Amino acid sequence: MRSLPGFLAVAAAVTLTPGPAFALVLQVAALHGRRAAAANIVGNSLGVLVWGGLAALGVSALVAANQLAYDALRGAGAVFLLWIGVRSLLRRPRGDEPAGGGNPAAAPARPTQPVLRRAFRRGLVNSLANPKLAVFFVAVFPQFLAPGAAVLPTALAMAAVIVLFDVVWYGSVALAVDRLRIGLRPRLTRRFEQLSGTLLVAFGIRLATEPR
Repeated sequence: MRSLPGFLAVAAAVTLTPGPAFALVLQVAALHGRRAAAANIVGNSLGVLVWGGLAALGVSALVAANQLAYDALRGAGAVFLLWIGVRSLLRRPRGDEPAGGGNPAAAPARPTQPVLRRAFRRGLVNSLANPKLAVFFVAVFPQFLAPGAAVLPTALAMAAVIVLFDVVWYGSVALAVDRLRIGLRPRLTRRFEQLSGTLLVAFGIRLATEPR
């Protein structure tokens, strides 16, 4: 790989820049805890690896270059983000989630398997339906590809570096939110859900309206 420090700096910047993946992790961690957030992070990471592989095979370049394909993927991603965001904003607390108060000492229940699967799917869909990942891999990866290097292994290795950064950063966020959730739920849980819902709606609108 050419200029490893340069690529690490780019990967760190991409990870730390708030985006839909950050908002989703925030929401899942606030509602269901760190185990569900971990499932969401795994889904998002798998999507990043898929885009890395597609970049090596040339598919990402086709998506980035074809306006119809790009717009279709962008539309799907925007609808997905808006749907989750609006649902979060409109969702009413269940009977065991009063609007305020609550017992700080009560430990939140562990997420069920359906919750874990849903968190994983949302992370995966969010990543796969993000055309900006296709553009990113097409624009950035060739700059760090050494002459004569095998494209697919190198692309997957670079995608794995981004995944590693994502896991560390998003995992830290999920752990922090989960600890706050245990001590201050349910009022703080609802506030985090509203915040993440607002962010998801904003990201969905931006994805649908901003130029390439």
